Amino acid sequence: MSSAFPSRSRTSRYTLGAEAVLAVLLVGLPLSLGSAPLWVHGPLVVLAGLACVLACVGAWRQRRSLHLPVLALPLGAGALLCALQLVPLPPGLLAVLSPEAAGLRDFVLVPLGLDGPRPLSMDPPATWRELARHLAYLLTFVAAVQVCRSGRARRRLLSTLAFTGAAIAVLGLVHALLGLDTLFGVIAFVHARPPLVTPFGNPNHLAAFLGLSATVSLGLALSSEGRTRAVPYVLASLLGGTGVLLSLSRGGIAFFVFGVLAFALLLARTWRRWGMVLLCLLAVLAVGGLLASEHLAAELETADSVEELRQSKLQQWPELASVARAHPLGLGRGAFESVFPRYQTRPVINTSTHPENGVLQLATEFGVPGLLLLAGMLWGFGQLLRREGLGAAEWAVLAGVGALGLHELFDFSLELPASAVAAWVALASVARPEDGQRAGAPRGHAPLRVLAVGVALTGVALVALVPGWSTLDRAEAELGALVTTRAPLAEVRTRGLALIDRHPADHALQDLMGLAHVNAGRAEAAEALAFANRALFLNPVDAWAHRVAARALLSLGQRAQAFLEYRLAFDAGDHALMWSEALGRARTLEELRALTPDTARHVVTFASQLQRAGNREMLLSWLAWARERFDAAPEAVRLWELEARVRLERRELAEAEAASAEVSRRAPDALSSYLLRADVLHAQGLGDEALAVLEALGPRFPGNVERAFALARLQVALGLTRRARESLQQVNPFVSNDSLRAQLYMLEGASYEREGLRARALESWKSAVRMQPGGSLWFKVARLHESLHQFDAAARAVREGLLLLPEEQRGEGEAWVARLEAAERQRVEARSRSRGGSGAEEDLLLRALGAEEDMGTLEGEAP
Repeated sequence: MSSAFPSRSRTSRYTLGAEAVLAVLLVGLPLSLGSAPLWVHGPLVVLAGLACVLACVGAWRQRRSLHLPVLALPLGAGALLCALQLVPLPPGLLAVLSPEAAGLRDFVLVPLGLDGPRPLSMDPPATWRELARHLAYLLTFVAAVQVCRSGRARRRLLSTLAFTGAAIAVLGLVHALLGLDTLFGVIAFVHARPPLVTPFGNPNHLAAFLGLSATVSLGLALSSEGRTRAVPYVLASLLGGTGVLLSLSRGGIAFFVFGVLAFALLLARTWRRWGMVLLCLLAVLAVGGLLASEHLAAELETADSVEELRQSKLQQWPELASVARAHPLGLGRGAFESVFPRYQTRPVINTSTHPENGVLQLATEFGVPGLLLLAGMLWGFGQLLRREGLGAAEWAVLAGVGALGLHELFDFSLELPASAVAAWVALASVARPEDGQRAGAPRGHAPLRVLAVGVALTGVALVALVPGWSTLDRAEAELGALVTTRAPLAEVRTRGLALIDRHPADHALQDLMGLAHVNAGRAEAAEALAFANRALFLNPVDAWAHRVAARALLSLGQRAQAFLEYRLAFDAGDHALMWSEALGRARTLEELRALTPDTARHVVTFASQLQRAGNREMLLSWLAWARERFDAAPEAVRLWELEARVRLERRELAEAEAASAEVSRRAPDALSSYLLRADVLHAQGLGDEALAVLEALGPRFPGNVERAFALARLQVALGLTRRARESLQQVNPFVSNDSLRAQLYMLEGASYEREGLRARALESWKSAVRMQPGGSLWFKVARLHESLHQFDAAARAVREGLLLLPEEQRGEGEAWVARLEAAERQRVEARSRSRGGSGAEEDLLLRALGAEEDMGTLEGEAP
């Protein structure tokens, strides 16, 4: 009987096309920088939709029904929950379903005139992106299930996953062998320094993907017919496992080993295969350990202490649980990054984009429905474990995906399409219909009907990417550019309100709006305070909000409250603001008191920065107050020492001696106490006693560089230059960095200068500037060159120093260069006008002048 449909025994070319598209996803997503960039979502949706369409057409051409496994239901339910979270709700209903979202609307949006209906999601663009991703995963899974009905196609897809992982591991090894710290020698990761350079910037994500691919490779090796066909898969498994170890991801390594051991247990009935699995695991551990033994040991040592565990990801779990309790219907899929700062209880340096725990991710973003969704996925996975007739490859898939799922308790690899698509395609190879299942299967679905649904879902996913294109980073960068360029306030406000409407929970947008109003002057300071208050509502430990509030309060003349805000910004982690802005604006002791941190551990740094500000009277008054306030803290000793140093600078010797005595009483055995005592004695004219104090410390602090430098300085000041160089020579082996070695050369140069040996001093100062380039050191070298009548060399040294200074500070140096160049021209012209050999004799005389001056003091050095 003739028919338009091909024989069922043959695979339709449309099904082969779907298989090819799925292979492109398996290869392309990991290579696309681990699928982390936002632009990956477009190709992901298009290819997933195309694979589903081709699979449906192929099933229709082969007269087969489409099989939808139980695991497809959680995927579809996740997409449905995303859509429901995007439905705008009237204020009354929103208050009932999500009091937290309603509170955010009332406090943050309504005062800005944004009083329309709001969805449950607190970051709608992020939820739109998640809707597109969930639909893409659903389409990919449906297509993969249909393609995997063919045993050959199933093996080809799993082989693609296995060899992709091996290729990425090889790519990392090549980078390591070539010493490249950028991808392909061109692409540099901005916020990451991965131990193994691959398209994955995050080593945990790399380890998760390679762990799955290596486990699948091992299963394919055991299911191959003949040893020859098994060899490529064994090599792929070894490469992937080695990549896991070289990633130095502790969680990735642990769960990879767990996955391989679980696979071995699943094959325990076949002792030969069980032994081969363990043999491969031992080979991976041996090779990886050989290549990265030192790095692995260092990484494992960081997990030894209880403090490290306390500071680990587990510390955030109680906070995350509180977020989940506050949002029983979820805060919005993908909205965690913008919402979580509202619930943080301590300042953090880095923003948490994910909870790094899959259970808490679903609990916070989907709420109770998310936990039900997780239960459905676990039940579906359990059904696959109970299937009969599974081969080694299928068991490897289940072990690898199970290990990846457990890894998600401490990471978020499945939040990236590369690992998620790999996992769902691998699961499709197990969730496929039974090999004997035909068109009339009771659980089958009409291909054309599924085709229509797939096309519709693809269209929805593509539409969802349009509002999902807006991200927190892009919104903040756009508004920040307007604020930085001082765009008109009306323009900034219009654009800022539109961005806040999109991302209502983003505190950084409120900060930027507040900063724009602060820049507009006193008239807008009150509005700036309102934006700062809203930012603090969204992030109670937001240092930038306190910064904006401080500047606004200064504009309004509320100085006491302003300096309190500066201190709160410091407590929230913005230390640079204190040193660069707040201290310079303080005018009274009361304002300094308001700025002073509450914790003693910061008070010494505060005092040092205040000393650099130059107001000694205010510094001494503050020190008197601070010493009393922090009298019981160990840091009080440093405050007394600082006062003694300030008194020495002011030549208030009696007060300096009293402060030094207090330092000695509080820290009698500290080296700094003795050094201070010696400086006080020297300032009082008791140089010999100061020298005796420092020399007596030699047996107690042998090889101490600080003591030796202090002793050498004192010896130079007392004219004992040769002894100073001997003191420096004794600690020369203990000088461990360029900064200290530069100080050693400077002291050596000072000793030669004290003797009048300027040529030798010049060599020492040139060595110092090579160790630690700086404007002042280059100028010192220039002065010595000039004193030796080496005007051209002096001019070059001044130019080098000017390069290290800001433009506005180069005026005097450029005039100096002009004088030196003029002197050099006069010298050359005078030589050219001389007759016969007198010019050469004059040049030799000038060059020898410095040497003669040096030689003139050698008799004084003779024993």
